[in-house]
Amino acid sequence: MMRGFAPILFHTTDWSSVPVSEYRGETGTAKWQTIQFGQLRIRLVEYSVNYRANHWCNRGHILFCLEGEMITELSDGRMFKLSQGMSYQVTDGASEHRSTSERGMKALIIDGFFLRPEKNNLNPWKM
Repeated sequence: MMRGFAPILFHTTDWSSVPVSEYRGETGTAKWQTIQFGQLRIRLVEYSVNYRANHWCNRGHILFCLEGEMITELSDGRMFKLSQGMSYQVTDGASEHRSTSERGMKALIIDGFFLRPEKNNLNPWKM
């Protein structure tokens, strides 16, 4: 077991009973349903039509696209299109990114302490 990480006992999540928090983007909104296990955060996020993030993010995520599609832009100018069934993975501090969704998108996003790079681990993909 990882240091500082309490075990998560088996249980199910009825996402329809998880409260929704709404966050405004530069345009559009993101609706988050969040469950938390210590430093592990699991979110079901729905991005509205014409959503554009209002900030650059440098945190690590595992993002799986459940419905729709989005464009994730990296601070170096590269762009990646994600559609249903696709995912991206990034550790904390590896790549600043922000997302847009022209037609809306629903994603499962997992983040937490395990996405922090080890101090002695050089990331060859860092731009």
